[in-house]
Amino acid sequence: MVFGIKYRRKLLQDTNRINFIKFICSEIGKRYCFDFDAIGTDGDHVHIFVGAAPRYSPSRVMQKVKSITAREFFKKFPEVKKQLWGGEFWSDCGYVGTVGDGVMADTIRNYVETQGTSEEKEAYKQMDLLDFK
Repeated sequence: MVFGIKYRRKLLQDTNRINFIKFICSEIGKRYCFDFDAIGTDGDHVHIFVGAAPRYSPSRVMQKVKSITAREFFKKFPEVKKQLWGGEFWSDCGYVGTVGDGVMADTIRNYVETQGTSEEKEAYKQMDLLDFK
């Protein structure tokens, strides 16, 4: 899954913030039996590699992740809401890809791992793949 922060604000450059998103995702995984594998960000959007039971459609997984992470993020970092005029954390759009039909899990993990330019990676060290294990 890939989804961006509203207005493409670079609000996930701080290690504490991305680790909090990772923590929230882990808690979502426990509640809904989602298997979060990896997360990557370059400040204004995130890539999340997650598995879910067939009873959850990909769009439903994205809906759960976006809504819960936004709500909890605003509770923890209320100052961020002032930077987003409408008070929404995530933009309305997103991308969901599925594993299968020639797309292997290693391909997706590599994609998440290699996001961002080398300058971006050096600037705030956020593009390193963060495992959930």
